[in-house]
Amino acid sequence: MLDGVLARRLRLIGFDVDGVLTDGGIYLGQLGGQPVELKRFDIQDGIALRLLHGAGIVVVLVSGRLSEATTLRARETGVDEVIQDDAARKLPAFEALLARRGIDFAECAYVGDDLVDLPLLRRVALPIAVPNARAEVRAVAQYVTTAPGGQGAVREIAEVIVKSRGVWEAELNRFAGPPSGGDAVHGRRSAGSR
Repeated sequence: MLDGVLARRLRLIGFDVDGVLTDGGIYLGQLGGQPVELKRFDIQDGIALRLLHGAGIVVVLVSGRLSEATTLRARETGVDEVIQDDAARKLPAFEALLARRGIDFAECAYVGDDLVDLPLLRRVALPIAVPNARAEVRAVAQYVTTAPGGQGAVREIAEVIVKSRGVWEAELNRFAGPPSGGDAVHGRRSAGSR
């Protein structure tokens, strides 16, 4: 379980992309002679990124590859920052981002799955891994999700953090509206509420 004090202290969470926001698969091809890369993102993870943002946490995607699909997903989900370093040196770019925003590593979480994520995972206050992560990554993680990368891991993390911060009801109301006592499935009041 996640420490509520740590969850309330978080100001920023970084997510690896391939293997965390996706299942790690990449579809490559050509369209009109131009290279095309496609990735599959979990739709509920998109809501999760907005939940974190609504809870006052800066959300950053950190990838060791350049990908237009990552840029598009970040824009679509309101992600605050995207770091894409094709040399897969994530730590220097992340350090520069923190310096620019005035945030300390002690106020950060990071979610990773592969060896290139280890330098960041070793520095943040809350290192998180997905179950499909390499053994070395899981070994340094304080929290390992139940859901695999690309299949709800980000949603799981967001809900745990938002609930630990004590703002789950507010975020739930932001998305679903306050409870009305009605039968949402059938659009009418239940028998017990008449």
